[in-house]
Amino acid sequence: MGFGIAPISVETDRFHELGAIKEKNAMSYSGLRVIREALNGQRGWKPAWRNPEPKPNYDIIVIGGGGHGLATAHYLVTKYGEKSIAVVEKGWIGSGNAGRNTTIVRGDYTLPPNTRFYDHSVGLWEKMERELNFNVMHSQRGVLFLHHNDAERDDHYRKTNIMRMQGTDGEILGPEKLRKMYPSMNFDGRFPITGAYLHRRGGTARHDAVVWGYARSADRRGVDILQNCEVTGFRIEQGKVLGIETTHGFIGAKKVGVSVAGNTSRVMDMAGIRTPIESHVLQAFVSEGLKPIIPGQVNYGAGHFYISQSDKGGLVMGGDLDQYNSCAQRGNLPVFESVIEAAVTLFPMLSRARLLRAWGGLQDMTMDGHAVIDETPIKGLYLNGGWCYGGFKATPASGHTFAHLLATGTPHPTTIRHRLDRFRTGFGIMDEESTGAQHNLH
Repeated sequence: MGFGIAPISVETDRFHELGAIKEKNAMSYSGLRVIREALNGQRGWKPAWRNPEPKPNYDIIVIGGGGHGLATAHYLVTKYGEKSIAVVEKGWIGSGNAGRNTTIVRGDYTLPPNTRFYDHSVGLWEKMERELNFNVMHSQRGVLFLHHNDAERDDHYRKTNIMRMQGTDGEILGPEKLRKMYPSMNFDGRFPITGAYLHRRGGTARHDAVVWGYARSADRRGVDILQNCEVTGFRIEQGKVLGIETTHGFIGAKKVGVSVAGNTSRVMDMAGIRTPIESHVLQAFVSEGLKPIIPGQVNYGAGHFYISQSDKGGLVMGGDLDQYNSCAQRGNLPVFESVIEAAVTLFPMLSRARLLRAWGGLQDMTMDGHAVIDETPIKGLYLNGGWCYGGFKATPASGHTFAHLLATGTPHPTTIRHRLDRFRTGFGIMDEESTGAQHNLH
């Protein structure tokens, strides 16, 4: 009897193994696959990720289905071998800040802890598409910061020297070289342009594609992505988290990681933890599709305005924080007006372009302008938030370092200074931007 069963079992296992390989290959993207599906009437494509029902328990639950949460799940599986993981999202994945930002990728920070972290992030960006087998349209076309007076020029020289001393790129461009790169720019306007600082490794990426790539990668490796599943509370006993209460019922977990961008303070309140974080709205705008006119990403030194052109042709523009603290994903007219004024001042030709849409990203703003990646006083509960202006560019490193913390219980070497207790001790990364505690007044 045993001799009759064993071969069947082996063959069955082999059959399932071959089926899994076939399924994996069927979900892989390649040029040949695109051609094959074009000849096949596009009938071979399958959903990029599943829509499963929640299991009663998981080893790790990540709250937040944006770029940071899904990147965390991806690295938990690929780097740390975790198997039982769920990502919980109140809406659909990428419905928060990930789909409402200005797509900028850069690593030009001056404080050493930030330099190490964002340099790590840029390195992960550079190999992301191959790692995910997904086109996120990452383009290192350079990030430009204009200066208009001697003080701004001196500050850019200082920044460039600091960046080079820490092994990161940076260079100063004079007006002649700048005119060749951006001939359509208004150099003699209200604030004459006298030069710029250039970070060549910086660039842009497609924000929603980053989310889709991480979601697809995590799902292929067994992560349950639970959409339209809002967290309503935490179950905590004797100082230890046991799981989360959701609109789909209770889901148990050994560890819970919170990565919810501008909703951090609201979610952490459910656990009885008050965080040093405010919620602010940062507005962005997209124009109609145009022929290539802006080769890189440009930051206007005379005001908080930045612009780049996506691979789809639309101009992506952003400006300052809204004047009102809010959890809404839309802004108010005064900021809208100031952004458009800056756009036309810098590129007069944009007065003829039409805007297609505008949105507001709900941001965590900490008192020193830096993120928090740390454990909380509740055992098994971890926090990743407070990204201020740096959330999108931090996506891969945020996921990687948060996964390290969740898997090992110890901070990643690049986030040792991102601890929560720095607001009590004063030891950590303090005020890269030199804006102080009132971000809405800078």
